[in-house]
Amino acid sequence: MAKQLSFLLLFFAFSVTSALAQQPSRSDLEKERNDIQRQIDDVKRSLNETKKNRKETLGQLRLLQRKLALRERAIRNISQQINVIDAQVNQSWRDILRLRRELDTLKIQYEKSVVYAYKNRSNYDFLNFIFSAANFNDALRRVAYLKSYRAYREQQSENIRHTQDQLSQRLAGLKMHREEKNLVLKAQNNERAQLFGEKKEKDAVNSKLRSREKELNKELTAKQKQDAKLKSAITAAIRREIEAEKKRQAGLVKTESNPASTNTNTTATTTKPASTSTKPMSVFDASAPDKLVSDNFEKNRRNLPWPVESGNVTMEFGRHKVMEGSNIEYDNSGLTIETKVGASVKAIFGGEVSSVFSVGEATAVIVRHGKYFTSYSGLSSVGVKKGQEVKMGQALGRMAEKGDGVGELEFMIMNDKMSYLSPRAWLK
Repeated sequence: MAKQLSFLLLFFAFSVTSALAQQPSRSDLEKERNDIQRQIDDVKRSLNETKKNRKETLGQLRLLQRKLALRERAIRNISQQINVIDAQVNQSWRDILRLRRELDTLKIQYEKSVVYAYKNRSNYDFLNFIFSAANFNDALRRVAYLKSYRAYREQQSENIRHTQDQLSQRLAGLKMHREEKNLVLKAQNNERAQLFGEKKEKDAVNSKLRSREKELNKELTAKQKQDAKLKSAITAAIRREIEAEKKRQAGLVKTESNPASTNTNTTATTTKPASTSTKPMSVFDASAPDKLVSDNFEKNRRNLPWPVESGNVTMEFGRHKVMEGSNIEYDNSGLTIETKVGASVKAIFGGEVSSVFSVGEATAVIVRHGKYFTSYSGLSSVGVKKGQEVKMGQALGRMAEKGDGVGELEFMIMNDKMSYLSPRAWLK
């Protein structure tokens, strides 16, 4: 039983130590907090753009929801910083108590040595101690002893000074940690106040959108019809591409020199996008990765750039409620991204243009990356043609106007089995 208890205590101590070791450092938390604040600022800029429209949109609601999520992350980050500071304060107190005990012990020992030296302070006692030795070697040992005793007293004095210095440093550090905690607590209170205001703003937009539920239903029904046409055209284009590939492999069709149509490799995938703009992204980072993991599309999951330089996601992938407190649901096959009219739409990876076709008044482009396909719909003009090889970041076309002076890109990722995949699982 005792052995089991000892084992449990050791296991608990190891678990606590491991948990503490895995906690992020202050510098890591500061970096994360700065990154969160940058994202909040980007969302604010996008909100200011969308507020130029007279009526509320789903895009505004999504941005407000994202800002709330980021604000809550910032509050959690500050709570972690407070925990780290508290741990530092507790450690400082433990060090202070330990140093005070050490200092008390050193002072008692030094006091005893001083009393002893005082009682034996005369030169007569010193000489008597040496000359009372039994022989010369014994006298040398007594001289060495007296020297070492003097050195011991000096070392005691030095230890006391050093311990006092350490104690002063710990006390100063404790004061600094307390001041830091006060500042962080003020920042947390400020974040909570902003969160409260942003929740009210989000609820107001959501309420106004709910008052326009019939209008939104009409818009979503029109989008659903447009999406159905787009999916039908995409499915037909992919089937044609797969059938043509099968014929090529069977030797029924003359094989063309086009590596992008038969495998996932392309020597152009490490090329940076044509745009080198350094303007901040409103919601996502559209820049190309510094280094791709591979020239294989599948192996670069979560590492691919976004198809537009800036914008915000107004509708996520999959089935979800359009707004809070409403029964309106929508099943999206990709990401609906709101961006500027005329914005350049770029290929997220190197490949071959599989199809260019019109859906209503807009144009769509499909690019093949081996057994995967990416679709870009909602373009006003296209700068590529079927069979053309494109590089990662190469412009495919420009955004058309959907309404209210904004463009709306329907971005999808499919495989050769006609399954629609969540784009967020692939993009940075």
